[in-house]
Amino acid sequence: MIELRTSAEIDEMRAAGSFVASTVSALAAASRVGVNLLALDAMAADLIRRAGATSSYVDYHPSFGAMPFGKVLCTSVNDAALHGLPFDYALRDGDVLSLDFAASVNGWVADSAMTVIVGAARPEDRKLIDTTERALAAGIAASTVGARVGDVSAAIGAVCTAAGYSVNTDFGGHGVGRTMHGDPHIPNDGRPGRGLPLRPGLVFAIEPWLMETTDRIFTDPDGWTLRSLDGSRAAHSEHTIAITEDGPLVLTARD
Repeated sequence: MIELRTSAEIDEMRAAGSFVASTVSALAAASRVGVNLLALDAMAADLIRRAGATSSYVDYHPSFGAMPFGKVLCTSVNDAALHGLPFDYALRDGDVLSLDFAASVNGWVADSAMTVIVGAARPEDRKLIDTTERALAAGIAASTVGARVGDVSAAIGAVCTAAGYSVNTDFGGHGVGRTMHGDPHIPNDGRPGRGLPLRPGLVFAIEPWLMETTDRIFTDPDGWTLRSLDGSRAAHSEHTIAITEDGPLVLTARD
């Protein structure tokens, strides 16, 4: 079901957006060689407690998950593209790490992700991350009153394909509100002029994600982590935005 939020409700959502943005930034700064993924998850859990927020992940159990997620943070390393379940792994020099985090503050959810390189960077990893970030920016720019979901998807896909990547549309953006995932689905490629018209009050996450040399994935034995079929590296960028008469409002904008 599509839900439209009032201006007052969008203002209330700013607190969740600000908390999620600051947490992702803090986690990115803490992601150094030798840091354990479980330590990053514990850090996120501590920040949730201090803020009086609620995790959107720990009890989450959709049809594609083998069990409730059980952690408060997604940590996807190298060939892990999405939904990376934190485990006992110390980050290594050159790792590509995607941090995906969602939480509820005063009953409103925000969702955001970013990808960082730990230590020394390969040019091809920088290109992959940069492409997801540019695709995210293009999707946000296309999210204006009177546009359609297909316009957003097409803007994302155009950036990705121009950079030489193929796009998986199984997982993408989604409505955000009282819960983390809702309508509409925002694929990372599509045809302009198609789909739901964007109206003021619509709030959703846009999340381009790419794998270097494939668009096919498989589920890791942990029951959650989605990995590239050919072992190539992945990157993921995400913001929660609100459609307003004045243009798209990025609720999870980071300093």
